[in-house]
Amino acid sequence: MLFCTAILGLYHLYLAYKVKKRPTYTIQAVNRIARTAWVETIMAERRDILAVQTLRNSTMAATFLASTAVLLIIGVLTLSGQGANLSNTWHALNMVGATHDSMWLAKLMLLLSDLFVAFFCFSMSIRMFNHVGFMINVPLALNHKMISPRHVALHLNRAGKFYSIGMRAYYFSVPMVFWLFGPHFMVASTILLIFVLYFLDRAPKVMAEDYAE
Repeated sequence: MLFCTAILGLYHLYLAYKVKKRPTYTIQAVNRIARTAWVETIMAERRDILAVQTLRNSTMAATFLASTAVLLIIGVLTLSGQGANLSNTWHALNMVGATHDSMWLAKLMLLLSDLFVAFFCFSMSIRMFNHVGFMINVPLALNHKMISPRHVALHLNRAGKFYSIGMRAYYFSVPMVFWLFGPHFMVASTILLIFVLYFLDRAPKVMAEDYAE
């Protein structure tokens, strides 16, 4: 568990270092720039219907993922009540890790915590998208100091950040599920996850260079 946490932490430190050197290194950074430009265009051209439709799609996606997190939480809680019957089966391939009941419950508690983080982040994302829905339709002619395109973009990017963290929590649940079968499965799945995230997080070179300009 500590080894997997350490390598995931090192990977995210590496990402932070690369973003500090080149702000458009990650797809998340590029998306922040794109969302800011989108808000400025929508508010300048008064394209209210497009704004509502786009925000509705984002809200529906976050709602679906939040609901899925609730279902997974219920599933894990149900699984925790059957630990005595299932732990021996799940540990059939566990050759090096502890198999006692307290360790099984600790694994489930960490998995539950991860899913609760996902639910909270997607819920906050929905909340922020709803706020943006009200703010983005305020006419620029009012010259409202706190509802300028810059401030609206900040709220939209906060919604995007919560959404991204929620997805990260989903990704992290994969090694935790494999941990139920044994620590060696967790290590293997964590290493595989880092390789997958490396390709998902990096912005395409052409896109990064164009946005950097």
